[in-house]
Amino acid sequence: MALLLLNIFGMLHGQDMLGHYLKEAAEHNPGLKASYNAYMAELEKIPQAGAFPDPEIGFGYFIQPVETRVGPQQLRISASQMLPWFGMPGAREDLMTEKAKASREALEEAMSELAYEVKVAYYNLYLTERSIDITRENVEILNTLRKLALNRLETGTASAVDVLRVEIEISDLENQLVDLMELKISQQVEFNNLLNVDPEREVLLPDELSIPDVAFESIAIRDSIRQGNHAIKRLDFLEQALLKQEDVAGKSGMPSFSVGIDYIMIGRSEGPLPGSYTSGRDAIIFPKIGVSIPIYRKKYKSMVREAVYMQDAVASQREEKLNRLETLQAKTGREYRDAGRRLPLYRLQAERAEKVIKLLETEYATMGTNFEEILRMERQLLRFRLETEKARADKNAAFAFVNFLLGK
Repeated sequence: MALLLLNIFGMLHGQDMLGHYLKEAAEHNPGLKASYNAYMAELEKIPQAGAFPDPEIGFGYFIQPVETRVGPQQLRISASQMLPWFGMPGAREDLMTEKAKASREALEEAMSELAYEVKVAYYNLYLTERSIDITRENVEILNTLRKLALNRLETGTASAVDVLRVEIEISDLENQLVDLMELKISQQVEFNNLLNVDPEREVLLPDELSIPDVAFESIAIRDSIRQGNHAIKRLDFLEQALLKQEDVAGKSGMPSFSVGIDYIMIGRSEGPLPGSYTSGRDAIIFPKIGVSIPIYRKKYKSMVREAVYMQDAVASQREEKLNRLETLQAKTGREYRDAGRRLPLYRLQAERAEKVIKLLETEYATMGTNFEEILRMERQLLRFRLETEKARADKNAAFAFVNFLLGK
């Protein structure tokens, strides 16, 4: 199992850390193991479905021997084999083969879903870690401003209000830091549980997430989803399985046959009958043929109708699933493009805010004015930097979800 799953995930992500974690999830995630074992169980049903019924062997002993012309019947041994209607074993085998293919697609879907969940949990952890770093940097900047305000207060060129304002900002950010640290712990547990490893194990994160640069064309994606989505392919195989089930139901209403032999052991007569030269001959063999006639046709017609109704139900499920997937694809495509627009915008806004802050700090150092404006711009800069990282994580998450829809 591990080799199969590692090959699939390994092709997607190479040797980066996220790829390493995806491989760990493939090896250890219990839900994925359950899907794999369910698929293997379906494969084992194929030879069972194509096998003939077991032969029957009977044994009979005559407590009161039946006297015949050649001697008393003492023992009867019979063997018979039931033979289904022509093509029935193959039809059953085809049915289970299609069900196994559907189970394989369910396994593939579980792998894709797990990969998506691992990626999103990883991106969330990255965003929280970067938020912690950015917030800490902002606290350090505010502490520097606090020292500057204290110096000016001592020289009488600033008001105590400036010091109180910056201390309020620092306390607020320190409280946000505590919340972010607690969030990181819970997200780390969630991520490690997906990999089924120690919940407290440290997760290695990049300094900066790479940004996917793919232009998704809606029509091309829609066609690819129809062809590659594992949920759609599973329903396709289920529909094929139901066609085979209809065939099996039709053949179930046909006669079945049995062939066999009876072996009778003959003893010697106490007083040989006149003209009997075969008294005590060991056995007599009787070949026999039987036919099982399905008289109650209502049952078999109902089995065929059941398969037909289920085909219609699966076809409707497939149509409904396609509609849902197209809705999700449109929504995710919009989120991907929106994150792509936000990323350069907030980068630029952060650069502008930094320039404004430098100018305001220079004015404050020389003239002692605009301290409140410095604090306001610091808040703006913090927001722009956090929004930049959020846009980066959002774009990666949207990219991951589109790949999930595509069955990757």
